Amino acid sequence: MDQPTDRPPPAANSATPTERRPGFVVSIAQTIRFYSRLPVPPLPGEGAPHAPPDIALLPRALPFAALIIAAPACAAIFISDWLGFPAFISAALTIAVAMLTTGAFHEDGLADVCDGFGGGATVPRKLEIMKDSRVGTYGASAICLSILLRTAALASLIETRPTLSVIALVLAIAALSRVAGLLPLAILPAARADGASRDVGRPDFFPLAIGFALASALTGVASALVDWPDFLGVALILVAIASGLAMTFIARRQIGGQTGDVAGAAQQIAEIACLLALLATGFAR
Repeated sequence: MDQPTDRPPPAANSATPTERRPGFVVSIAQTIRFYSRLPVPPLPGEGAPHAPPDIALLPRALPFAALIIAAPACAAIFISDWLGFPAFISAALTIAVAMLTTGAFHEDGLADVCDGFGGGATVPRKLEIMKDSRVGTYGASAICLSILLRTAALASLIETRPTLSVIALVLAIAALSRVAGLLPLAILPAARADGASRDVGRPDFFPLAIGFALASALTGVASALVDWPDFLGVALILVAIASGLAMTFIARRQIGGQTGDVAGAAQQIAEIACLLALLATGFAR
């Protein structure tokens, strides 16, 4: 998540008590800009449209921003089904659209984490490798495996479940996995003095709990509208939380803290784990 980018550099995010926090809609817009390449024009009354999202509002805004970020991928599923594409082609196009929408934001974090954790012998060396914009063998392998697993799992769902059910799953997992990516930021201190996680800040546990509650509520709404068994929504929530905690544990052992790349890797692991959990429960049969 510390990849070179043409996005404007983030401003400091240290609001004083006398400063006015952005409204909730503005916070959603800032979150969409931060997490994706979707063009979001400045909103009325928005003073710094390219500032990073307010860390106090980010966990609550993220589930709703994730739905918008995932919308192009859902459109790809619907259009592919309408055109009669095979399930694997539909899934591959969906993952491609998702990566284009985010600028491979989370995949970059996964690659950097795998390169750093796999190739560095000391903490400074791991952090140095993670900051390097070049992708090594570990990182390239991780990206390929992530794309392959997500495409194959999504293809199984597209082949066996109604289109609206698959779209609801993609939306729910988009919200849950991104909130799960905040867990390392909330639990661990920053591992370096610069980078995306330092710019955004550390979310408090109460706003993060609200974020999980909102993502869980959205999952519950999706479950009620389509053909999911009762246990499936709860399973997705637990798997997402477990994935975020697992990445937190790994990052603590490897570098003693977190970075923006760690948050990106946590999102990817949570997304993959949720998709594989659907297959493990037999939902795609």
